[in-house]
Amino acid sequence: MQRKSGLTSQRSLESKARRIARRFGLVARKSRRGISIDNLGDFSLIDPGHNCIVAGSRYDLTAEEIISYCSKL
Repeated sequence: MQRKSGLTSQRSLESKARRIARRFGLVARKSRRGISIDNLGDFSLIDPGHNCIVAGSRYDLTAEEIISYCSKL
């Protein structure tokens, strides 16, 4: 039961990061590929208007880092 609770809280934190990014006109995209040198398996922050990566070009941002990044904008 403990593990399911941790997974749920992680998903809710990821959803929160996506919502906050959306408020600032950005998209928080989580990697779906396997981990490699250029893909660390977390998030990348994208500006959809210009189709460019704002932060996390190696999918190296955590949900907490996205929230922190957006709070500084």
